[in-house]
Amino acid sequence: MISGTRGKEVSLRDGRLLKRESDNRTYMMSLSDEHLLRNFNLEAGRFTNREIDTKTLGGWESSTCQLRGHFLGHWLSAAAFIIEETGDIEVKAKADAIVHELAICQKDNGGEWVGSIPEKYLTWIGQGRPIWAPQYTLHKTFMGLVDMYKYAGNKEALEVADRFADWFYDWSGKYTREEFDNILDFETSGMLEVWADLLEYTGKKGKYQTLLSRYYRGRLFDPLLCGKDALTNMHANTTIPEILGCARTYEVTGEKKWLDIVKAYWKCAVTDRGYFATGGQTQGEVWTPKFKLKKRLGDKNQEHCTVYNMIRLADFLFKETGEASYLQYIEYNMANGILAQSYWGDVQTESHKTSSGLLTYFLPLKAGSRKNWAGARDAFFCCHGTMVQANAGMNKRIFYKDRQKIFVGQYVNSDLNEDGFKLHLYEDTMTGLLQDSSENNAKQTVNDIAGAHAEKPDFKKYVIRFEGEVPEKTEIEIRIPDWITGEARIFVNDDLFAKTSDENSFVPVTGHFNKDTVITVLLPIGVRFIPLPDDPDMGAFRYGRDVLAGITEDERIIYLEEGEKPEDELASDSERQWGTFNTFYRTENQDPGINFMKINDVGYDAYQIYFKVKRKYSK
Repeated sequence: MISGTRGKEVSLRDGRLLKRESDNRTYMMSLSDEHLLRNFNLEAGRFTNREIDTKTLGGWESSTCQLRGHFLGHWLSAAAFIIEETGDIEVKAKADAIVHELAICQKDNGGEWVGSIPEKYLTWIGQGRPIWAPQYTLHKTFMGLVDMYKYAGNKEALEVADRFADWFYDWSGKYTREEFDNILDFETSGMLEVWADLLEYTGKKGKYQTLLSRYYRGRLFDPLLCGKDALTNMHANTTIPEILGCARTYEVTGEKKWLDIVKAYWKCAVTDRGYFATGGQTQGEVWTPKFKLKKRLGDKNQEHCTVYNMIRLADFLFKETGEASYLQYIEYNMANGILAQSYWGDVQTESHKTSSGLLTYFLPLKAGSRKNWAGARDAFFCCHGTMVQANAGMNKRIFYKDRQKIFVGQYVNSDLNEDGFKLHLYEDTMTGLLQDSSENNAKQTVNDIAGAHAEKPDFKKYVIRFEGEVPEKTEIEIRIPDWITGEARIFVNDDLFAKTSDENSFVPVTGHFNKDTVITVLLPIGVRFIPLPDDPDMGAFRYGRDVLAGITEDERIIYLEEGEKPEDELASDSERQWGTFNTFYRTENQDPGINFMKINDVGYDAYQIYFKVKRKYSK
């Protein structure tokens, strides 16, 4: 079976992603242990009336919110990713200290409970009393503890999680099947995934197999297995974590029914429903009707949590099936979701004094919308948590392995560190410091290269090199994206090895690889018009993986001459700046014109993604 990479196996070389990881770490370390643990200490009775601190975390972390304390679990999970990738001793010391404080809270609560909210919240949902998703909140604590064990080797975290599970085992055993099904209708988040994790890591089959059985949500899973649409207009991020739980349960138990549920969910949520040009879905946190997206272009599209969790689900399905389409799904959602909705600040604008943004809950797709950036300490909604996780694991899902096969999953400047050798992957499309002329404002090397590539290339060029002793039967699987605009070509040491126009496929490259081997991948690229499934005359523009946003306050219509294609209306603009070819475009014949830039470069400007296209002769 295909597996992902872990920890230090992949080293990032992409400057933008490294900056995000750095900014993310800085932000995480800026939050004090006291504030992160405050709601847990309050619940454990560890404060006196004299200890009053008004400078606490706000939003969902405020002491009056029923979801208080959820963020710490995300923080611990992100910290575990950082520790595994870099071995960061400062992050590890902080995370280990927090885990130990949770163990003390658990002891003061009687030995099992380590929640940031009262136990009675779960009693209330058993009584049918309205309460805001207590198991969602508690799952985050479980998740953080389990990830601290799984990725950072903290054994105390596993012990705390295992004792906490005892409380849930006793509580869930008090109800009949129907009564507990009613409880499962209240958001349970990834509790199923946690029970599967703990089954594997503790080996306690009796307790955790029982919990897996109790948390089987038949009211969702069974209709999916029967091919019914159980998702239209349903809250998306309630169900995605439950399906991730099914995926993890299949990994641990091998029971095929769990895998069948996952595949049925993907079919219902993605294959039979479609998604926006960004790769994301949802409006107002609910799934749109199948292939009916036009009426759902709003100011609350593409919740960040759904993007992060669906990327995780696609990752599982690729490892299970080996189908390249899942990696394409990840690429679109990374470029137009994760990169578009957090840690903005790489591109400066003159229209706003603020030059950075932390995160956006949603990615609006309604014309004339703006991203609503949240502050560092005043929101702490759910996406605040998945933000720190997503940006702590930028080295994930780039490479995959299956015995002696290495899959190039994403085209990101990075190194794969295998036993005995390294694989270096980098872009070499005449950009930045990789070109031989005008490297920076200090060094000017005069040669023929700059003039030979005077305009922005119509291809992406990626190079793979090796270091060390590569096993003789190693096979490199080169992914061919679905955004190519022509025939992709692969060269080995300047000799044409393969060419293909098959989108969402792999080209296996075999041979004897050594330090002198150079694999070159040329992927033709250009602007494409991606129509809505329910209106072929309304669509978005995409350059390769990147969705282009038109910068405009007002909704605009694009008028075309007869026979003109929508993508022909866009021309490259501000093409070259210092050592880089930019991704800026402008319309050729609109009045007034419209400037376009990548959605992940947009900060505070109003923009439009989907444009109605009309012919000038139309009435």
